[in-house]
Amino acid sequence: MKFARKYTVKEIAEIIYCKYVGDENHVVTGLNEIHKVENGDLVFVDHPKYYEKALNSAATTILIDKEVDCPEGKALIVSDKPFDDYNALAKHFMPFIAQKDIISVDGKIDPSAIIYPNVFVGSNVTIGKDAIIYSGAVIGNNVTIDEGVIIGPNSVIGHYAFYYKKKPDGFDRMHTCGSVHLKKSVEIGALCTIDAGVSGVTEIGEGTKIDNQVHIGHDTVVGKNCLMAANVGIAGCATIEDNVTLWGQVGVVSDVVIGKGAVVLGQAGVGRSLEGGKSYLGSPCSEARTKFKELAALKKLPAIIENL
Repeated sequence: MKFARKYTVKEIAEIIYCKYVGDENHVVTGLNEIHKVENGDLVFVDHPKYYEKALNSAATTILIDKEVDCPEGKALIVSDKPFDDYNALAKHFMPFIAQKDIISVDGKIDPSAIIYPNVFVGSNVTIGKDAIIYSGAVIGNNVTIDEGVIIGPNSVIGHYAFYYKKKPDGFDRMHTCGSVHLKKSVEIGALCTIDAGVSGVTEIGEGTKIDNQVHIGHDTVVGKNCLMAANVGIAGCATIEDNVTLWGQVGVVSDVVIGKGAVVLGQAGVGRSLEGGKSYLGSPCSEARTKFKELAALKKLPAIIENL
């Protein structure tokens, strides 16, 4: 999430009543998670295992639970509870505001777009030329829908991210301040769910076609001209490159990359990154040719056992 204006680290620290380390005029331009950070962003870290990754990331301000050596050109904000204070900042800059109108008045909807009855459109939404949104769809805050996009009935685009921190008294959800961008000519089937980024953008690339009942988690980036059949489920922060095909009921874990042109056959479980240009099968999946050989060998196992 980018701020409406530039802030100093002193100003940010004062919002959450924390100490800062570095030049008081050090500039902070936004909030982001570690996998999405850019120059000017603030990121949080609350475990020594990830200190080095956060300190050496593109983020230039680190909200951290211990005072450490501050890298050159960066600033620290020292907090007893970085997760809570990051959440407080997210809520400060993008507070939850209940919406009473079914279509918010502050969006930009092209006159040629077709919005069927009973569609909810949140705040700060952009809907492009010739887009079609069918009845029952929910378009969350800050979503961008480009030219020629089709969204099927009862799909939800831009619901809050499924991101929780385990605490002694239960789970605490990170406040979502990210968004979704559906690029030109994307088609979304009925009853699909595409979560907003926690603080970044969930992206669906130009020309990608998504069947009914598909779920795509927060901060996932899907490339151009991909196909996803019914019941595909993709966890947050995955990267699906151009021209990938995921057949029915494929499951994809978080933080993996599926390479350009890969084909993942039905009911496969993707638990690691996959090289592009190949077909995959099984759970956990492997190259289809290898998996078919394994299955053929497995069929021979009863006869082998009988002959022992």
